[in-house]
Amino acid sequence: MLTLSTQLDTYLFLGAMLFGFGVFGLVKRPSLIGMLISAELILCGASVNFMAFNHFLAPDKTVGQIMTLFIMAIAAAEAAIAMSIIIAVYRNYRSVETQDLSDLQG
Repeated sequence: MLTLSTQLDTYLFLGAMLFGFGVFGLVKRPSLIGMLISAELILCGASVNFMAFNHFLAPDKTVGQIMTLFIMAIAAAEAAIAMSIIIAVYRNYRSVETQDLSDLQG
């Protein structure tokens, strides 16, 4: 177990899995809240990759950490804005399912 955590490939695989689960969730989830959670998984996968490259390859150890903090700030802002949009859509249409929102198509 100790040798698995000392290899870059392990963290890159974990980040790729999180990213893949997020993309799959965006495609397959019928509700807006599920899609929001999937978008957060995509951002988590990117953060894991930044931290892995930071730990194993970067000469300056703060670059990956700063990028991850920016990703976390963007994720928090995105979640707040998306939830307010989802609440507004629910108030108007009484549903958060994407198939029920056919009136939104332009």
